[in-house]
Amino acid sequence: MDSHTLDGFLDGRIQAAQPKKGFRAGHDAVLLAASVPVQSGETALELGAGSGIASLCLASRVPGCRITGVEIDPILAALANENAARNVMQDRVSFLAQDVETLGDEMFDHVFLNPPFHQPSGTPSSDAATDRAKRDVDDALPRWTELALARVRRQGSVTIIFRADREAGVLRAGLGAAATVLPLAPREGEAPKRTLIQLRKGVAADVTRLPPFVLHGADGKPTEAAEAVLRGRSALILAGTSPGLGLA
Repeated sequence: MDSHTLDGFLDGRIQAAQPKKGFRAGHDAVLLAASVPVQSGETALELGAGSGIASLCLASRVPGCRITGVEIDPILAALANENAARNVMQDRVSFLAQDVETLGDEMFDHVFLNPPFHQPSGTPSSDAATDRAKRDVDDALPRWTELALARVRRQGSVTIIFRADREAGVLRAGLGAAATVLPLAPREGEAPKRTLIQLRKGVAADVTRLPPFVLHGADGKPTEAAEAVLRGRSALILAGTSPGLGLA
């Protein structure tokens, strides 16, 4: 484990190994998992699962769901499966070493993803895995949105977290599905840096814009609402006219 750290998520309920170097999951993965509206008995697919943090957080919140993660890096996919076993979830959470472009025909009730979303003009990372996970050199964000919609059942959801300035491309890729947009603001009054979008396949194609979900107070500490989500006490519900918190 010299090349990895063992990190806690959801107030320590999830313990997961991550590489010291390369892409490491953080708050984005937890926020994404908190917003997927999967119910007990349903299935979910994660595209670009990394070391499995988002899938494991979702499985912790909804014990009766089954999750499949797809990760192109075989080393990370193996690590994700080890993390599932570490958290005694291997019977319902599994990860495939596969390119999202080569997915089969299996359909899921929900799909979620934290895809590469930084502009290709950004400075490349010296670590190839980190660069692939973060920098969108192949316009992957809209393409992955299309792939996600192709793998979700009618009335199902596709939930994506991405950089706020990429919203227009996601909405174009999701044309024909209902969209709920939730900006994630670092502090009250600050421009959002991340956005959550939830697409509903087979639902009247309108766009609902929610007020920003504020992550930090003036003191830099998480707001009460953000703390509840990050510690796994609440789900983040993208429904209605404002973001809501529900029991985890």
